[in-house]
Amino acid sequence: MASAAQTLRRRRFRVSNLTGIRIRQYGLRSLALVYLVAMIVVPLIAIIQKGFADGLVSLRAGMASLGAWDAIWLTLTASAATAIINGVFGTMIAYALVRYRFRGRELLDAIVDLPLAIPTLVTGVMLRVLYGPLTPVGHFLGGFGIKVVFAKLGVLVALLVVTLPFTVRTVQPVLLELDVAEEEAAATLGASPWAVFRKIVLPALRPAIAAGSLLVFARSLGEFGSVVLVSGNFPGRTLTAPVFIYQLNNQFKPEQAAAVATVLFAVSFVVVLATTRLIRTRKDESP
Repeated sequence: MASAAQTLRRRRFRVSNLTGIRIRQYGLRSLALVYLVAMIVVPLIAIIQKGFADGLVSLRAGMASLGAWDAIWLTLTASAATAIINGVFGTMIAYALVRYRFRGRELLDAIVDLPLAIPTLVTGVMLRVLYGPLTPVGHFLGGFGIKVVFAKLGVLVALLVVTLPFTVRTVQPVLLELDVAEEEAAATLGASPWAVFRKIVLPALRPAIAAGSLLVFARSLGEFGSVVLVSGNFPGRTLTAPVFIYQLNNQFKPEQAAAVATVLFAVSFVVVLATTRLIRTRKDESP
C-alpha cells in the first residue's frame, strides 16, 4: 500500500515537473516573440503603412526628387563593390589570423572588431581627418588626381571600413573547424600552397565567404553615419540612399521618406534571407 502511494507521488511529481518545464519553455518563447514583434515587426508595419497609405503615390513622388535614382544607384554599386573587396580581403585576414602565429596577432584580431565598437560618425570624422583635402595624405593623393573626401571614392572607403568585420567573423569560425590533415597531406604530395588553398580550403569556405559578403552588402545599404560626413551629399554625385531618405524627412516629406526606406529595407531583407539560407546550407552539409 505504501509502495503504491509512493509510486503515485512520483508520477505526480514527474507530471508537475514536466508541466513546469513546458510552462517555462512556452513563457520564454512567448516573451522572445513579443519582444521581436515589438522591436521589428511593429515598426516595419508602421513604416509600410506610412509610406504606402496612398498606394505608390509617395514612392513615385520621392523617386521623382532631385538625385533620387542616382542615390539608389550609387548605394547599390558601392555596396556591391564593398562586398566584393571585403569578401576578398576579409577572407585573407581571417586566414592569416587562424593559420599563422605571429607577434601582434591578438592585437590584430581585436582591431578587426573596432568598426563595430566605434560609432560610425566617429569613423566619418577619422576619414575626414585622414583624407581631407587640406590634410597631408589628402594633399598627396590630390597630386595624383585622387580625391577621397567629397567624392564617390570616399563613400567606398567609408563602407569598407565599417563592414570589414562581417566577412572576417563569418569566415573565421569555418576556418577554425576545418581539419588541416587534408591540407598537410596535399602539401606532402607536392601541392603548392596556392593549389592547396584553391582546391581544398576555398571550396569549404565558399558558403561562408558568400554569406559574409552578403552581410556586407546588406549593411552597406543602410550605412549613414560615416558616409554623411565623407561624401559631401551632392545630389547626382555623392548622395547615397540613406542620406537621401534623411533629407526627405527633414524636408517634411515623411511619407516619401517612409516609402523609399521600405524599398531599401526590402532589398536588405532579401539579402539577409539569402545569407541565412547559405549559412543553414553550410551547417547541413557539415559532418
